[in-house]
Amino acid sequence: MKAMIVNTYGPTDAFELTEIAKPQIKSGHVLVKIVATSINTVDTMIRQMGADLPLSPASPALLGMDFAGIVEEVASDVSNFNVGDEVYGCAGGLADLPGTLTEYIVADANLIALKPKNISMREAAALPLVAITAYEGLERSGIKAGQNVLVHGGSGGVGHVALQLAKHFGANVFSTGGGEAQLALIEELGATAINYRTESVENYVNVHTNGAGFDVVFDTVGGANMTNSFEAAALNGHVASTVSMLEIDLTPVHFKGLSLHVVFMLIPMLHNHRREEHARILKALTAIIEAGALKPVLDETNFALTEVSKAHERLESGKAMGKVMVNI
Repeated sequence: MKAMIVNTYGPTDAFELTEIAKPQIKSGHVLVKIVATSINTVDTMIRQMGADLPLSPASPALLGMDFAGIVEEVASDVSNFNVGDEVYGCAGGLADLPGTLTEYIVADANLIALKPKNISMREAAALPLVAITAYEGLERSGIKAGQNVLVHGGSGGVGHVALQLAKHFGANVFSTGGGEAQLALIEELGATAINYRTESVENYVNVHTNGAGFDVVFDTVGGANMTNSFEAAALNGHVASTVSMLEIDLTPVHFKGLSLHVVFMLIPMLHNHRREEHARILKALTAIIEAGALKPVLDETNFALTEVSKAHERLESGKAMGKVMVNI
């Protein structure tokens, strides 16, 4: 089968079209014919950093994590999927798990779920990594109806899902963005947009929460922005972070009594730890999507498997609005 393989980590043109063996079914897994996959920031990080990133597979490497496709074969010990099922999930592209930049994947049945019936394969393939991350962050933050929730980076991959889910859970949702297109998308998705370039944290906390702060802050920006999240959070509030690899003073966290939740959704894949949680979340997301409460935003571009290098370039350019997709 055809695959785009990375033989030498580094530049975007590292991908090479290669013929590789079709994977064989094994216990607890299903064989899926891939229809579409998406590019995530972590995919570009692996391609750039290679062995310097602990979760990178050894080269030659088959990258790509998210996918949607059709089940072609089911292991004898798997009872919840059948041949012909349309499924989606995040099941490869790191450590010893072969990825999705190819025609077939043998996926752990605990890392996938039935695809929502009311969205396309491309839309479904855009969701698993970012949607599981968003769902986990809000769930661990104990989100409740009526709360004030702030999402930093609400036009991004995780952010645009998090604000829709927060709205679905009944919260009053606010989100930061930096440009007209970003702010317009945030408003279109049902949140109150905050321009972080022109509004101080103190100002928007006063305007939107009467100075009390937000019950939940979901920070998809991370880095130095974490201090803004601490400032924006209410007393005894919750801060969920997806980008927290930094040294930072936690004094504000202490004096506000904040709960800090670090979300690293790749743990089940990397460590074969509670993978069934991903299946549970994906099933919940399917129900939410079919209820019309969540829809992915796709970038206007359209790439074929052999154009993966261009897809990586598009994501790294910062010009993409929504998920960058690859048709297999």
